[in-house]
Amino acid sequence: MSAIEERREVLSHIPQDYTKRLMVFGGRASGELAARIAGKLDLDLGAVDLRTFSNGEVYCRYEESIRGADVFLVQSTAANESTGMTPNDALMELLVMIDAAKGASAHRIIAVMPWYGYSRQDKKSSPREPISSRVVAHCLEEVGVDRVLTMDLHAGQVQGFFTVPVDHMTAMPMLTQWFMDQPFEDLVVVSPDAGRVKLARNFARKLGCHWAVLEKERPAQQVAEIGYVVGEVRGKTCILVDDMIDTAGTLCAAAETLREEGAARVIASATHGVFSGPAYERLAYESSGIERIVVTDTLPQRRGAPENITVLSAAQTLADSIRRIFTDDSVSEIFAGENQLF
Repeated sequence: MSAIEERREVLSHIPQDYTKRLMVFGGRASGELAARIAGKLDLDLGAVDLRTFSNGEVYCRYEESIRGADVFLVQSTAANESTGMTPNDALMELLVMIDAAKGASAHRIIAVMPWYGYSRQDKKSSPREPISSRVVAHCLEEVGVDRVLTMDLHAGQVQGFFTVPVDHMTAMPMLTQWFMDQPFEDLVVVSPDAGRVKLARNFARKLGCHWAVLEKERPAQQVAEIGYVVGEVRGKTCILVDDMIDTAGTLCAAAETLREEGAARVIASATHGVFSGPAYERLAYESSGIERIVVTDTLPQRRGAPENITVLSAAQTLADSIRRIFTDDSVSEIFAGENQLF
């Protein structure tokens, strides 16, 4: 027997029945959501030691072997009041979790970012500005992420900042289902600006109703001025749809315009409830006149939310996506190919 044949004989004795392992870990910005996702997958949430030293530096250590596993790291780059995390803390923590997983010989490292921080800074609006969402993408790739799973990005071009695969989920099915389960009548879906027309149109198509659009200008950052309504809203139940609600300035201005145009009721829906600054005070029904604000749990909510805010869980959608990524099945089939909203 030749040396080559002997080597082939030895290699053939190596066991080939490799079993893939799926592991889910949560960062401190999304610990509760990560636990819900793991529960949907019938898994125990992975054990990881995450700490912030007294000087503000972040530390990470996995407390179990992750060698050869597909590791899903759930972390929205958002603030979490209960754990004292800021968006920048969350981003840095995700980066060190990825690096630790890479050094521990994980097979694949997938960043599950239900809320992709810095997504609004996706282009240069003025000279000498950064494109910060691209910076985040480069950081994730350079530290070693293999794939990114996110939900309802603010802008489609964020996907183009990556060279690794980006799976884009949408909360539209769960949001539209919530409205279909309610006894609302004479619905019209309203886009707060021209940039969300496609979202409003798709939302209205799911509900089987008409849609309208508001004319909006931004004289300064986080300042919105609503001009007029294109479409019929008088006597209607208006559903304002957007991808996110931050300080709620746009939403409240839009609701006021709709009421001035004769809308019977105003309801709001968005995937991401950022709710920073004076958002809670503005959104209270007594201040805004918005009967209900429906969001998902892609971001952790701080205490003191007004009673008209309803939070739906995106855990099942994210769990289904994770399961399909792990088994190398089609992710877009979850949404029948309708998860590309841009």
